[in-house]
Amino acid sequence: MSDATSTMELHPQPAGGRPRPWAFPTPERGSLPNGLTVLRSHRPGQQVVAVEICLAAPLVAEPADQEGVATIMARAFSEGTERHTAEEYAAELERCGATLDANADHAGVRVSLEVPASRLVRALALVADALRVPTFPEEEIQRLVRNRLDEIPHELASPGRRAAMALSSTLFPADSRMSRPRQGGAESVARIDRDAVQAFYDAHVRPASATAVIVGDLTGIDLDAALRETLGAWTGGPGEPVAVPPVAADDTGRVVIVDRPGSVQTQLLIGRTGPDRHDRVWPAQLLGVYCLGGTITSRLDRVLREEKGYTYGIRAFAQVLRSTADGTGVSMLAISGSVATEVTGPALADLWQVLRALAAEGLTDEERDVAVQNLVGIAPLRYETAAAVANTFADQVDQQLPDDFQGRLYARLAETGTVEATAAAVSAFPADRLVTVLVGDAEQIADPVRELGIGEVTVIPGH
Repeated sequence: MSDATSTMELHPQPAGGRPRPWAFPTPERGSLPNGLTVLRSHRPGQQVVAVEICLAAPLVAEPADQEGVATIMARAFSEGTERHTAEEYAAELERCGATLDANADHAGVRVSLEVPASRLVRALALVADALRVPTFPEEEIQRLVRNRLDEIPHELASPGRRAAMALSSTLFPADSRMSRPRQGGAESVARIDRDAVQAFYDAHVRPASATAVIVGDLTGIDLDAALRETLGAWTGGPGEPVAVPPVAADDTGRVVIVDRPGSVQTQLLIGRTGPDRHDRVWPAQLLGVYCLGGTITSRLDRVLREEKGYTYGIRAFAQVLRSTADGTGVSMLAISGSVATEVTGPALADLWQVLRALAAEGLTDEERDVAVQNLVGIAPLRYETAAAVANTFADQVDQQLPDDFQGRLYARLAETGTVEATAAAVSAFPADRLVTVLVGDAEQIADPVRELGIGEVTVIPGH
């Protein structure tokens, strides 16, 4: 046998590319003759194009006895048109390699499409058909209603969803749409039929009050021609704008326990309402809330998870519920997590201590710098896909924000100082003005919570 030697050829380690300046894009704004507003953004290399259609059909416009009709309508858009049955429509979407989704929220109905750029025109024709000439077959509406009714018991069984329902019904007055489930409760959903869906569609779905957002690599696509042939063929009158009443909320400090006998964990949801993105405090509030509980290194997690071991994680966040340029918008400021039943009292005591320490001592410059890096520094990664950019544009439309809002927000976050962020966080979560919802075993947790003195304690049944 002859000796054989082998050598390993080592290739040089790849090096990082040169940093390039990045800024969140501003869309190009236009309109079609039928009144449809169009926002577009050419993103080279993004071969999966994202389309968002924003319809001015807010939940407050739903008939009081048919809440949930906006959700049923949104789900029914793909269940048959004048050109295609439900099965044919699904097959056509599949041939395009496209995905279509739709949902209803307080701001309105959103229809979302993702499709390869090479099949964009064909997919736009399908979306246009769904918006222009939906047939809302009775059997499909009945099926969607049954599906929604089947979802409700599962939502009630979910501690997180149950806590959110209880917080909304506690914060907002009974006559406010925001006090009730967004997709409707069992009684109102059961009243929805084809006539109700058609009536809601006729009243609120029209091009003059809608906006189409299109983001992706548009190289070689005559988008103007494609829009004229598809969404441009959608007709409808101007319609009457929906009157949106101001939002009232009562954040008097109090506790609501949703009783779940035998539960080994307690779901926490602590919240109140606050300003929306039109308010000048929003950047500082976003930064301060992130320092408090935006990630695993934030203050709440350091104390309740790392030091005390009460939880796997607890988060603070600001979620826009409705945002309008006239100052009637509102956001939900909340702290959410779960703890073992036996430590519910101590965990809440330590959480309140974190809030009091924040007010007394303030944030540190290090906390502020980490938050800025996480919110601003990694923004290019967050917006790597066309869908992420399109969704943010659509949020800006729904919240009546200027087209360059997100780009300016990042600049304002980078300029926000520690003192300003502290003041906003303290204002967001004042220790004596918080509604606390606990989903857990009332027999075990009620007395320890009463001893904390964070507000009157009310126990309600879990089902």
